[in-house]
Amino acid sequence: MDFAIESLIKVVVMLGALLTVVAYLVLAERKVSAYIQNRLGPNRVGPWGLLQPLADGLKFLFKEDVIPGHVNRIIYIMAPPAILIPALMAFAIVPVGDTIPIMGKQIQVQVANVNIGVLYLLALASLGVYGIVLGGWASNNKYALLGGIRASAQMISYELSLGLSLIGVLMISGSLRLGDIVALQANQSLLGFLPAWNVFTQPLAFLLFTVAAFAEANRLPFDLPESEQELVAGYHAEYSSMKFAMFFMAEYASMVTASAVIATLFFGGWHVPWLIQPGDQSLFASLLKIFSFVVKTGFFMFLFLWVRWTLPRFRYDQVMWLGWKVMLPLAILNVFLTGLVMTLAR
Repeated sequence: MDFAIESLIKVVVMLGALLTVVAYLVLAERKVSAYIQNRLGPNRVGPWGLLQPLADGLKFLFKEDVIPGHVNRIIYIMAPPAILIPALMAFAIVPVGDTIPIMGKQIQVQVANVNIGVLYLLALASLGVYGIVLGGWASNNKYALLGGIRASAQMISYELSLGLSLIGVLMISGSLRLGDIVALQANQSLLGFLPAWNVFTQPLAFLLFTVAAFAEANRLPFDLPESEQELVAGYHAEYSSMKFAMFFMAEYASMVTASAVIATLFFGGWHVPWLIQPGDQSLFASLLKIFSFVVKTGFFMFLFLWVRWTLPRFRYDQVMWLGWKVMLPLAILNVFLTGLVMTLAR
């Protein structure tokens, strides 16, 4: 019973925190784009526009929910939650911190520490495209259908590189648990002083995974499924009100999860080098670890926003060429080199 209550509290807290971050990531996107384009951005609702996400949410809730008569009604309604739910579920395995002392117990700051964590993550990441494809097909709109087809083709080309880029990390760590991967990075060092983060031991895997994560989240320069200049909005062209909002919530939730996973797999997760000794489970150390994880994740969330307003969109043929002829061979090469180095190091 205690385990069930603890798990329920973790789910509620993590879900509330994730949805809050998603809401304010939308505001951050608008603010960052404004600063890059030398304008102000939202600044009317609340001080510095901090209440703008609340105003946007209320607007979506009270907008008329129009369901066009030409759509496949059942699948049309099912598509938005089909993409949002996997995006939220993927965050459950991310270790936000080590442990935190609460009422005399060391509580793990992670919803589910499953022994197939990486496989769970990849499985949920691949499920998101079904919501896009079903939404595009059920809309009975040629532009929406083209967006769904593009999403499926893009997912196939980058899913291989995404998974293969993690093989080197798994070979080094010997575990599929994200908590074990973080612990290995925290308990070892390179050259006696450098933290043994996987970004130093697997730099090629880090670059490949980050690029593939951008494509997986349908973010610029890989937002072909919804390119406004070509597809009028793409797969969600026929959606309105909260169904439209759910597609965007899924995109930003995927950004948060991707940023957290990059920080976890390649930048030591909650590890704070040089300041905290391994095994320190004091309250101060626990809070500092959580803060370290938040800062690392926040940096990569900012990177998602920065890239969107800096780089132009690739052409469709360029995206396919990059995925199949550049990233996939490099991912296979990284697995080979990792195995070779580990064999020679024995």
